[in-house]
Amino acid sequence: MSTLSLLYFAWVREAIGLDGETIEHPGPDASVADVVALLAARGGGYGQAFAEPERLRAALDQRFVRLSDPLGSGRELALFPPVTGG
Repeated sequence: MSTLSLLYFAWVREAIGLDGETIEHPGPDASVADVVALLAARGGGYGQAFAEPERLRAALDQRFVRLSDPLGSGRELALFPPVTGG
């Protein structure tokens, strides 16, 4: 089976304590939200980081996506808080 590389940024990375990791790809029909739910179910820092998925943004293979979007054949999923400028 294929894998999915996960990248974590900002407070997501701080809560988990990792820059990223590789997991088994859950399948092309799984959504980004499905991955977030799987990670949140791990508890601990994961539970904290992913407790409010609506606060997250995602990029699949370096393209912004909605949490409801399917993974398809994506190989890299980045999860991060909204970015603001100033």
